[in-house]
Amino acid sequence: MPGATGEGTSMTAPDQPGDGLSDFAELMSHEQEFTGRRERIAPEVRRARRRRGLIITAACLVLLLAASGGYVGWALTAPVDPPEVTTQTPQVPAIEAATVATASEGASAISISGADAYLGEGASGIWSSSGTGDPRPIASITKLITALVILDAVPLASAEDPGPTITFTKSDHDLYDRYYVQGATIAPMPTGTSMSLHDALAAMLIPSASNYAEALSSRIFGSQYAFLGATRTWLSAHGLTGTTITEPTGISPRNTSTPADLVAIGKLAAAHPAIAQIVATSSIDLPGAGQLSNTNGLLGTAGITGLKTGTLGEGTYCLLYTATLDVGAADPLAVTGVLLGGASRESVNAAVIASLDSIRAGFHEVPLATSGQEVGTISTPWGSAARLVVGEAASIFTWSDTPIAVTMDIKTPPMYQDGTVVGSVTWTAGPNTVTAPVAIEGSIDQPSEWWRLTHPSQLAAMSDARG
Repeated sequence: MPGATGEGTSMTAPDQPGDGLSDFAELMSHEQEFTGRRERIAPEVRRARRRRGLIITAACLVLLLAASGGYVGWALTAPVDPPEVTTQTPQVPAIEAATVATASEGASAISISGADAYLGEGASGIWSSSGTGDPRPIASITKLITALVILDAVPLASAEDPGPTITFTKSDHDLYDRYYVQGATIAPMPTGTSMSLHDALAAMLIPSASNYAEALSSRIFGSQYAFLGATRTWLSAHGLTGTTITEPTGISPRNTSTPADLVAIGKLAAAHPAIAQIVATSSIDLPGAGQLSNTNGLLGTAGITGLKTGTLGEGTYCLLYTATLDVGAADPLAVTGVLLGGASRESVNAAVIASLDSIRAGFHEVPLATSGQEVGTISTPWGSAARLVVGEAASIFTWSDTPIAVTMDIKTPPMYQDGTVVGSVTWTAGPNTVTAPVAIEGSIDQPSEWWRLTHPSQLAAMSDARG
């Protein structure tokens, strides 16, 4: 504050010239005392006394003027305390916790990658689940495992690599009739038809053709016995101890797995370029097989990008899925989930969409402060006042009801003028931090001369406090 110092000479009002006034009063009393005897005092004595009275009077006047001038000088220059600043940290708004929709039937599990900073380190494992973790029939999700085992034995260099050519024989063609009788999903496989391994895998995964699953697994491994042995080895190598595969199509209810294992399998499939491309394809036209449509009707809905459906009838509908969720964070979230034991395809699809929508809705911007919001006041003994306000609106992106920490840092400015930034407010929630400036609204004026001259006790108290 201009004119204020941290330390200085203690100043008090100067003493009044009491001795001169006393002499003058005494002189006047003597003058009255001797009035009655004036005729007996010699003229030269009377003149001497008058001269002495005039001298004393003049001296008193000089003392009075000196005292008055000293007070004025002291009052106009006495240091004053800096303005008093009072602050109140903005309150954090109350936030309701997000509710993640989970399946009301069967069993489910969800894993979310890319959101550990928001959801916790366990989010990339099993973040949300419902039902039990016991093994359940997985139906045609089996074909995804079959594809992974085949590509482990015969890798494709990229998503575009066609791989070796497969030529189907009459025994392969006979599989069409056999699986047709069993009520399984099938696709045409004329005798002598040739197609790449990539396209044969597409015929197996997109329409979920069981005849292609057996034909490919037998052709790659030489027999179903060898295929099942390779499958057990593959499952063991990946720690998938909750999964049992007895045949390559999923038509057997003895093909079972747990939600946790299937989430891991889903991640392996999504990480394989060829499989990820195939399961994201809504339809494909293959020579010999014709036009094939994906059984996963949710592709492109709610961010879903794959993976595989399955069913053995009522109460066994299932879906192993991946989804890319744009929730407003720096990068989209990668979701891998599964639902087993649904009552119908419609109920499974509805439950999956509800889960994804609820996750997306749980991420939001939380309003923290408005521009001009008061966070403090500045006041002075002489009545000048101003406000401390947030300089700009602030909000923070977070998940659900993640706790929001708030701190405020206010510094003493050299001048208390309107618009001066004196500090900041900082909010932190999860990985995000937001800061807004704090500025002075209004200006603090110096105390007026009149206030200084008429408030000696307050000036003296300030001086004493500094001394």
